Amino acid sequence: MLILAFESSCDETSAAVVECGAERFITKSNIIASQVETHRLYGGVVPEIASRAHIEAISSITYEALSEAGVTMADIDAVAVTKNPGLIGALLVGVNFAKALAAAYKKPLIPVDHIKGHIAATYLDREKMPKPPFIALAASGGHTAIYEVKSYNDVHTIGTTRDDAIGESFDKIGRIIGIPYPAGAGFDRLAKEGFLETVGTEAGYFDKYKRSADYKDAALALPSPAVKDDSLDFSFSGLKTAAINLIHRYEQRGDELPKARFAARYTYEAVEAVAKKLGMALDAHPGYDLIISGGVAANSHLRCRLGEIAERRARQIYLPPLSLCGDNAAMIAAAAYFEFLDGNLADPSLNASAMDAL
Repeated sequence: MLILAFESSCDETSAAVVECGAERFITKSNIIASQVETHRLYGGVVPEIASRAHIEAISSITYEALSEAGVTMADIDAVAVTKNPGLIGALLVGVNFAKALAAAYKKPLIPVDHIKGHIAATYLDREKMPKPPFIALAASGGHTAIYEVKSYNDVHTIGTTRDDAIGESFDKIGRIIGIPYPAGAGFDRLAKEGFLETVGTEAGYFDKYKRSADYKDAALALPSPAVKDDSLDFSFSGLKTAAINLIHRYEQRGDELPKARFAARYTYEAVEAVAKKLGMALDAHPGYDLIISGGVAANSHLRCRLGEIAERRARQIYLPPLSLCGDNAAMIAAAAYFEFLDGNLADPSLNASAMDAL
């Protein structure tokens, strides 16, 4: 089954053709028109600019996706599109384009939840797909949530952030210390420098860091964003505020902030919080494997630490390749296949929604 899919929930316009089957998904094309350079001027995504850029790009990348896949619309079996959550104006561009295309070519239209799409990024181009049930983490600029996935379409939130998302916090703190938007990759590299400076090695550095002088240094102290109860929830707002206050204290004293050591401490607290709550989730669900998804799944420290968490519990961990951590249409096609099997199709009244439905 060939699915042509669209993703336009934020600041990437993407179209992809994926060959979907019961055991394997093969990506024929996955075209992404990024708006990063445009939004970097403003330090974050400007919704109106994003929507206009989607309108400008979506037709041309559709032609490109079909051409690269070596197919025409006659070969396509269904059209899929992200319907929620996201920026409403951006979503509407993709939804309306997909509706028109499906109607014009008389193809089934499959609406897809963006978070299910991120989880499905781990299904693509593998010899062996992960089999439910499993625990899934979606970590991005807009989401930090833990899900119980009982079947490919039966996904339930069991833990979430009560305020900011982990990716948003990296971006905002990164911008304050001079890392251009999006700050995730730059913050990752800077934290690596800090960890190496503090513990002198990359092997097992998280355990070693907690015993280091830097971790005990009150000047660099930051709170954990893991909510201190039996829930699987997070609160990154407090970590972000404490980090801003720490930076201001250095400025007020006229001292230079040790950026690499600061980035290491911030990363440690953010990653350890996620590791703690995911460990609790795995302990509560014996036999479940672990899926990591979303833009922050590209963070090298998170990937390493969560790999340790899964290994200690003898669970398999599934990580998307770095190229599929961010928003893309191939992941939407993979999720759409299971929606199609369950008969979850849309008619021309399909509308977009900014709200998270899981």
